[in-house]
Amino acid sequence: MKITIKSQNAKMTEPLETYIQKKTPKLERHLPQISEARLELRSEATRSAADSKILQMTLRLQNGKLLRVEERGSDFYVIFDRVLDKMQRRIDRYKGKYWERKKPRTKVQPPIETTEMIEEEEGEELPILRVKHFPMIPMDEREAIEQMELLGHDFFVFYNFNTENINVLYRRRGEGYGLLQPELQ
Repeated sequence: MKITIKSQNAKMTEPLETYIQKKTPKLERHLPQISEARLELRSEATRSAADSKILQMTLRLQNGKLLRVEERGSDFYVIFDRVLDKMQRRIDRYKGKYWERKKPRTKVQPPIETTEMIEEEEGEELPILRVKHFPMIPMDEREAIEQMELLGHDFFVFYNFNTENINVLYRRRGEGYGLLQPELQ
């Protein structure tokens, strides 16, 4: 498993990096298909010092699935331990839904991130700060809901093989989900 640690506005100490490098591979015992673990440590100016540090862990699996967890707190060691616990629960949930159920269709390449400004015809810059390109695995609505839940997002863009179109799945404020199916006019 490849481990990548990025810090933004947060001081990465050598003991903290050693701690993370030592503990993260233990997740592979529970889910051997992990190909990459990406950790992002951020420090933000907030009203509460107890929520000023953020740690996000994203696991990329060999079948292209992503598992993501984020926690806030005041101490990166404590936050990291909570992230590991939360990720373990997410792995257990993933294994319960996917283990032996389906074989992966294709191996997905990681998203390609580019930072660029897109210009209009008159030369004015649009306020788009990041463009992400990513391959899509064809899936149905049920698989899209499961992937969205594994990522912990409120929406998910996917290629629906039933309608042969790009769809957007989102979590409604009350209960349930919504599905956007665009139609060209």
